[in-house]
Amino acid sequence: MTANVKIAPSILSADFSRLGEEVKAVDEAGADWIHIDVMDGHFVPNLTFGPPVIKCIRPWTEKLFDVHLMIDPAQPYLEDYAKAGADQIVVHAEADKHLDRSIQVIKGLGKKAGVSLNPHTPESVLEYVIDQLDLILVMSVNPGFGGQSFIPSALDKIKRIKDMVGDRDIEIQVDGGVNKDTAKSVVDAGATCLVAGSAVFKGDDYVATINAIKDAYS
Repeated sequence: MTANVKIAPSILSADFSRLGEEVKAVDEAGADWIHIDVMDGHFVPNLTFGPPVIKCIRPWTEKLFDVHLMIDPAQPYLEDYAKAGADQIVVHAEADKHLDRSIQVIKGLGKKAGVSLNPHTPESVLEYVIDQLDLILVMSVNPGFGGQSFIPSALDKIKRIKDMVGDRDIEIQVDGGVNKDTAKSVVDAGATCLVAGSAVFKGDDYVATINAIKDAYS
């Protein structure tokens, strides 16, 4: 199973002054996806970037753009992110009063659809939409800032979600405090995609840091 685990560096921790180059660098260093954290300063206490920035960095890689919308509302902007270059759009269950509709909109735009759960949110909210999903994102920190420590209770949630997923073709992604020290326990619990921000971008050798995470669970 570990051979299929994907690494998705979060450009939230990249150097914003040279974002395109940073995307290219982690692509060449072995990233499977590029994780893009979109924050609105409302749903979470931070503000990052919107569709114009995503459109600008799209030419720097052919890797999947995994766009994580930490915004409320998300539904009015789904088409904008799809047109900007998102391949997969993830919305938060907590920020969407009409989750099923948002998933349908994402699918209608020809994109993969995911749902993210904050640390306090039970996985039961997925029950009636799980058959439509391509990805479930488990937040293992409170969203809004990079560099936070992993919340251990996320491991049990990952295991329960893995049981819910069963034989469905759904990625289980984990975001928050993922590094070479936490990667093995996260993968053992059932994760198939690891988002790593500061763990990748904190040093100059992206190949070494990505390989260190992979080596931890291999």
